[in-house]
Amino acid sequence: MSTTTLTPTPTDAAVAAPATKVHDEGRIGLRNNVRHIGALVRRNLLQIKKDPESMFDALLMPVIFVLLFVYVFGGSVGGSMGGGRQEYLNYLIPGLMAMMGMNIAMAVGSGVNDDFRKGVMDRFRTMPIARSSVLIAKIVVELARMMVATLILLGMGFALGMELHGSVLGLIGAIVLAAAFGAAIMWIFILLGLSMKTAQAVQGMGMIVMMPLQFGSSIFAPPTTMPGWLQTFTDYNPLSNLADAARALMMGTPVGNSVWLTLGWTVVITAAMAPLAVSKFRKKS
Repeated sequence: MSTTTLTPTPTDAAVAAPATKVHDEGRIGLRNNVRHIGALVRRNLLQIKKDPESMFDALLMPVIFVLLFVYVFGGSVGGSMGGGRQEYLNYLIPGLMAMMGMNIAMAVGSGVNDDFRKGVMDRFRTMPIARSSVLIAKIVVELARMMVATLILLGMGFALGMELHGSVLGLIGAIVLAAAFGAAIMWIFILLGLSMKTAQAVQGMGMIVMMPLQFGSSIFAPPTTMPGWLQTFTDYNPLSNLADAARALMMGTPVGNSVWLTLGWTVVITAAMAPLAVSKFRKKS
């Protein structure tokens, strides 16, 4: 994917003309698209290898959240649920799985914004590759980071005594559901990263979005003790649907409509945000 074939020269204008047509995504076949995504994924993984500190959030965030919430709030919240820390641990871990995607997604937006400021994305846009492949590769790598964070989260949960009352298939289903929803949320933060001027602005806006969704949900505590207006917000909060679905799949309780609602949110968010993000990526100056 050398950029030299895309640079017109004064002595060879005939070579430059076909090069401009390569940018039409409709002319790039599925096989080439997959190959380009694979190459970009490898590039992003090599970036992580060169900067291992970029993995600190995925490695440490699950540990900090589990220890903080279990030992600070576990006694009181677990007691209100009719149990103790053990009861709260079984409630909390599936909920935190729903939160991992949101926290990892914010890093995607900041990373895209930073790549544009460094000129990396300008170089990609001169190459004969589909514009969407650059963003999809970002999401694939961040999903891998999310899986690392999720495995550490589950490891912490089992180490502290979490019990899996459901089946292994239910656990796998919860992980896959959380990953699918996380990928959808990443499109929102990619759009933010392409729209905001600085990475700090992306992080600030991300926190404004994340805080109400995370704490106004069933992730950390049952909504039954919340005021009526907040319970209404919680009922329509997609993070609550995901947390309830993951909890039901892992603990072997009836899932109700939570799985279908989560899948619906995933499809709607992706269908709305992905085209906007790709279009913004093409037009961003």
